[in-house]
Amino acid sequence: MPEHHQHDDPHVSTSDTVWTCPMHPEIRDNHPGKCPKCGMMLQPAEEVTGAGMIDGMGHDQTSHHMACHHHGARLSGKADAVSAGRDTVWTCPMHPQIRQDHPGNCPLCGMALEPAEPTGQHDDNPELKDFTRRLIVAAILAIPLMVIAMGVDLGVRRAPPALASWIELALTLPIVCWAGLPFFQRGLASLRTGHFNMFTLIMFGVGAAFGYSLAATLIPEAFPKAFRMPDGSLPVYYEAAGVVVALVLLGQVLELRARAATGNAIRALLDLTPKQAHRIGTEGKEEDIGIEDVAKGDRLRIRPGESVPVDGKVLDGASSVDESMITGEAAPVAKKIGDAITGGTINGTGSLEIEAQAVGSDTMLARIVKMVAAAQRSRAPIQTIADRVSGWFVPLVLAVSVVTFIVWYAVGPVPRFGHALLNAISVLIIACPCALGLATPMSVMVGTGRGAREGVLVRNAGALQALDAVDTLVVDKTGTLTAGHPKLIALDVADGWQDDEVLRLAASVEAQSQHPLAQAVVEALKARQRDPVPVRNFASQPGLGVSGVVDGRQVVIGNAERLKQAGAETLPLEPAATARRQEGAGVMFVAIDGRLAGLIAVADPLRSDTKATLAALRADGLRIVMLTGDNETTANAVAKAAGSIAEIHAGLKPQEKADIIRRLEASGAHVAMTGDGVNDAPALAAASVGIAMGTGTDVAIESAGITLAHGSLGALVRARTLAHATMRNIRQNLGFSFLFNGIGIPVAAGVLYPVFGLLLSPMVAGAAMALSSVTVVTNALRLGRGQ
Repeated sequence: MPEHHQHDDPHVSTSDTVWTCPMHPEIRDNHPGKCPKCGMMLQPAEEVTGAGMIDGMGHDQTSHHMACHHHGARLSGKADAVSAGRDTVWTCPMHPQIRQDHPGNCPLCGMALEPAEPTGQHDDNPELKDFTRRLIVAAILAIPLMVIAMGVDLGVRRAPPALASWIELALTLPIVCWAGLPFFQRGLASLRTGHFNMFTLIMFGVGAAFGYSLAATLIPEAFPKAFRMPDGSLPVYYEAAGVVVALVLLGQVLELRARAATGNAIRALLDLTPKQAHRIGTEGKEEDIGIEDVAKGDRLRIRPGESVPVDGKVLDGASSVDESMITGEAAPVAKKIGDAITGGTINGTGSLEIEAQAVGSDTMLARIVKMVAAAQRSRAPIQTIADRVSGWFVPLVLAVSVVTFIVWYAVGPVPRFGHALLNAISVLIIACPCALGLATPMSVMVGTGRGAREGVLVRNAGALQALDAVDTLVVDKTGTLTAGHPKLIALDVADGWQDDEVLRLAASVEAQSQHPLAQAVVEALKARQRDPVPVRNFASQPGLGVSGVVDGRQVVIGNAERLKQAGAETLPLEPAATARRQEGAGVMFVAIDGRLAGLIAVADPLRSDTKATLAALRADGLRIVMLTGDNETTANAVAKAAGSIAEIHAGLKPQEKADIIRRLEASGAHVAMTGDGVNDAPALAAASVGIAMGTGTDVAIESAGITLAHGSLGALVRARTLAHATMRNIRQNLGFSFLFNGIGIPVAAGVLYPVFGLLLSPMVAGAAMALSSVTVVTNALRLGRGQ
């Protein structure tokens, strides 16, 4: 329930009050009014700035005033019932740009804010508990209320009208004034802020039925003959008010229960982390400590069957680890000394000793939870459809209700006032802007949660919508189509050079690079039982190569263009380079002190699932384009092995990759780009949606809208399937919402009465309205089950 401000009306202007738009904070004025950009009512600047306007991912989440009842404010004083620490950020579920460091009310809709990120604690929802109590009381009183009001229809002898009215009043009063109090509080808040919602309609509908009935009971002599039944009695409609409140409460309870399930994915991720860890002391003695006490560098014991507490590196032991809950890949992954291990995964039959390398909020699991939580609060572009409707929906319904009353009072059957009032109330009650407001957010919450379980991490809802519409897939070769674990297969040296010395100098420079090909060179040196030496003045030129000073010697590694810049001629080794490229290997020339020293050939085999994945994506209607910085000969060899590739662009610099994507977009294509390296970041950012391999660099992942957690190309098919399913679910919800309101409102107004003699009572309208929101949420939950 809304928490009342303990101060005067915040919208009373003072001489120094500055007013601004919550959606467009750059709009500032010294008096209240409407935003010239979106038409929303301006708010006092201190309220807006106190809440913040940007979500946790740094996106401007533009949102209009589709306020919905699941903004669910709590009872005053119960905000602390939600487990949250001092550092908790609070946000509005439907307006994720609203963020503040303490609980309170959303400045857009007046509803209670919720923790932006889940805590993993399974606390009962205080709103659900409160509404359940109110529903029980309302239902107990509504049953006899219906029996008394509809006694004749039910075959029960009816009490005298005057006595019956007083009994119905006694039963209805606690329903409306206590059980239904949250609806009136929210309705009044919507009037104060100018952001109308379904509670505005319920307040007017229930208030009209109860207010008229109360007046008819207390001062019947004040009503003229036109209001009376043929026998002279005044009809009352307490049952309409009481039963509607009970039905709306039932709908809220059902919806809150269903909505709770949308957060199951994040709660399941949080539950992966154990509460304790086994720390190994300096003397080899183990002690159990809380997970929050694990520090970077600690040595930890992971026993068979236990969950891994933090990210780390295996120091001793060997085992297989189940990573399916994070990556979506079912097969266990073998772990040995030196391998990285992820917190939240489950150890198999072996015992492992690991070194903690990332703890707390720095672990992969924590980052995944944060990304999923932010994505669930993001808005898909398709939500703008509901936003446009929201601006006029409630005012239109109010106007239709007034017209309905006037028409029925003018030409309706006797008693005209009674028919006019009930039909006008039915229009107010059946209209459901909330189903429209829930249509997209619920599907996004469930879809992104499902993605997390399948190893598809979605940064925002817009990425899912973009991936659904994509018709062209651009893929990088190295680390995307290939395994990303290249091996040095040949080292050809120029005359006068020794391969050991060339490899030592080249590997020392490459050790400073994140590129997968660079790591292959370093591993080749280590295989000879030698380690890289320190490097000065390291420099990287994406798409060209790297350079540095080793033992006072200038070392340059890269393509022919980069060596030409360094004054070295590659011609003596070109025949060898051509032969290696025809084998599908990548070639890097090495120059030392301006002289050609050698050629390094590195082969990166295709991923095991590359061929099948590309075939499946092509069958889904995607045109596949391969971009690579390698030469054309190597690119053609890889493309031929991969199959399904329609177009190849080789020898590209990072910016040229981005330029190709922009040209494709300009030609009308909807492009997705998949990559894993620093040199892919510009292209990932240029595409309609960027897809990063989870095994790639941080720069690539930060530039992408979707990350494949395990780095498996097969997850790309799951991502595409998820995008299709989520958008289909959103369209179903939006279609149902529009259809429900488009049919329900005219029927409630009585358009079927002249032909079929059919009228919709407020009670039936209330049941339909309550079920509409539940239907939307239930349909969204189907998405989580893969339907």
